[in-house]
Amino acid sequence: MKNLRENVNLFSISERENKVSIDNFAKVAEKNQSFSNFLETLPSILKVNELKELVVNIIQANKNSKLISVGMGAHVIKTGLSPLLIDAMKKGVINHIALNGAGPIHDFEIAFQGKTSEDVARGLEDGTFGMIKETGDFFYEALNKYKKEGYGWAAGKLIEEKNLPFKESSILAAAYNLNIPVTVHAAIGTDIIYQNPKINGEDIGTASLADFDKFTNLLPNLDNGGVFLNFGSAVIIPEVFLKALTIARNSAKKPYNFFTANFDMMLQYRPQFNILSRPVKKGNGYHFTGHHEIMLPLFFAMINENI
Repeated sequence: MKNLRENVNLFSISERENKVSIDNFAKVAEKNQSFSNFLETLPSILKVNELKELVVNIIQANKNSKLISVGMGAHVIKTGLSPLLIDAMKKGVINHIALNGAGPIHDFEIAFQGKTSEDVARGLEDGTFGMIKETGDFFYEALNKYKKEGYGWAAGKLIEEKNLPFKESSILAAAYNLNIPVTVHAAIGTDIIYQNPKINGEDIGTASLADFDKFTNLLPNLDNGGVFLNFGSAVIIPEVFLKALTIARNSAKKPYNFFTANFDMMLQYRPQFNILSRPVKKGNGYHFTGHHEIMLPLFFAMINENI
């Protein structure tokens, strides 16, 4: 049998195009070096280049007064990252935050007692999981009083009214004081407050629908260079974003030509299609895999180096 390998045509490696060069390699970080110098040690390859590119797009959007919107799940708050989001709002880098229903719960508990996140397995075993009086009572009061103003505004307003002892760590309170919209997109039955008999579905629905309208009305400001970031929401925020975007394009005829990014421990179906591919042109959607408590401090520190 003829061996085809005997007749192959070889060519010199000098004629080949190469994707990786030692010029792109990482450098060893020096002790006590600055963060800027640390960034220079990262390899100029793949996701490092994409992350730097995203940061450039965010800085440009900020300079051009374009919308920079963050949608996120509650895990971002539970991993202790609220100070980074509050700082970004104060610096004008974040203009809007969209939360699922769990986000305000953990934000309130942080503002109320400086602690949050219970042992679900233990509480589920004896029927005490989520049976917290203060949390449900707070949201009943906030939404009963201020539902027409929206869920996020209502909670931030009441945190301020009550002057809760740890409100400096509250995203909702900071946004209220900075007049930055936080929209809350609730799904009935998904959060512990629905275990409280005071909670009223009409209040929740009115407040969350008002926030959906706020979100929709903001989205045209993404047009021509804005940025939408999704931090860890696998279902609710990607679905809400897609519907709000459709309304904005149907009614306001925009936005188009903007950037999106998804940060999460794995790439899920809805962020992949609803945020990274369907809404934006090819190349304008970025995904970064990793734990929030590592990736987001790096990301925000990179932004702070450039503003």
